[in-house]
Amino acid sequence: MSSKPQDAIELLDAEHRALKALFDDYRQLSDHKAGGAKRKALAETICMELTIHMRLEEEIFYPPVRDAIRDDDLLDEAEVEHAGVKELLGQILAMQPVDQLYDAKVTVLGEYIAHHVKEEREEMFPKVRKSGIDLAALGEKLRARREELRAVPEALREDALVSVSA
Repeated sequence: MSSKPQDAIELLDAEHRALKALFDDYRQLSDHKAGGAKRKALAETICMELTIHMRLEEEIFYPPVRDAIRDDDLLDEAEVEHAGVKELLGQILAMQPVDQLYDAKVTVLGEYIAHHVKEEREEMFPKVRKSGIDLAALGEKLRARREELRAVPEALREDALVSVSA
């Protein structure tokens, strides 16, 4: 196995796969009527990982991609999808597993993310690969920012909750 660091697309796609696994785990807990504490803990993990992932895309990945691939419609749609996800994240974080629609909101969030990932994989990432962007350098920036964001989880939670009260 190579020790070569992941480029930006490989890193983001690895996060996509990890998120899918978290949503699959949540589905299992929900299907088996697992206790609220387990579902809440996993939902909060999903929300935090998604918040970090979206911040990475919005702050570091999307700006140079917008310039390089010149597909404003694709990037505009990704930003609108992120806004919808942020709204759901805030709602989920403000709820308890006993609340009506809690599991449904986590499920719909997973469906939104699956749609978003499909578009990135099939439409955006191939264009980015052809664009000539230095994906290795971008991957380094993403890794460094991810570590910064993971160091302040309480700030991420506050950011997610702001979208509900706004």
